[in-house]
Amino acid sequence: MLPVVYILGRRKTDRLQTSMTEHPDLAALATALTAGDPTVRADAAETLCHLGEAAAPAAVPLVRACGDDDDRVREWAGAALEGLGSPPAHTTSDLAGLAAAEDPLAAYWAVTLLGRLGEGAAAAVPVLIGRLGEDVDPAVAQRAAWALGKIGPSAAAAVEPLRHAATSDDPRLARLAGEAITAITAISG
Repeated sequence: MLPVVYILGRRKTDRLQTSMTEHPDLAALATALTAGDPTVRADAAETLCHLGEAAAPAAVPLVRACGDDDDRVREWAGAALEGLGSPPAHTTSDLAGLAAAEDPLAAYWAVTLLGRLGEGAAAAVPVLIGRLGEDVDPAVAQRAAWALGKIGPSAAAAVEPLRHAATSDDPRLARLAGEAITAITAISG
């Protein structure tokens, strides 16, 4: 029996899914992530997951899907983001907005993708500094420290907030903040 994948409410067999992998309609898949039917949303996220780095143009819709009410959608969206690599540079502003989201999984992935952009995410430094706060989900704060380190010297404004984070009771946050300070100041310091 062939696995069935639903894209935009239509059944797709493995043969059609393989064809889509060769020539994916990323815009249709991104749109399907917001469909009314959770099965359609989950199947779109799963298909994007199987595309790996080719799904990078759908980075922002995938991050939004991490805040979905359906567990399957969130799980497939997270799995897709795991293998995505760096998102397109033009997504920095949207990702910065999502990094401030209340949903911790969406914020975590937005921060992660900003870190993957490295110096290209320098415009998001103020948002990332804000995610170091004590009222932030610990995983998001840890990832924000990591992302600031990946941005490097362009994140110089984050050194003082990172010094504060380096004194955190959270040992992982403290370690990542220390590493970020080293990465930021290594070239300029």
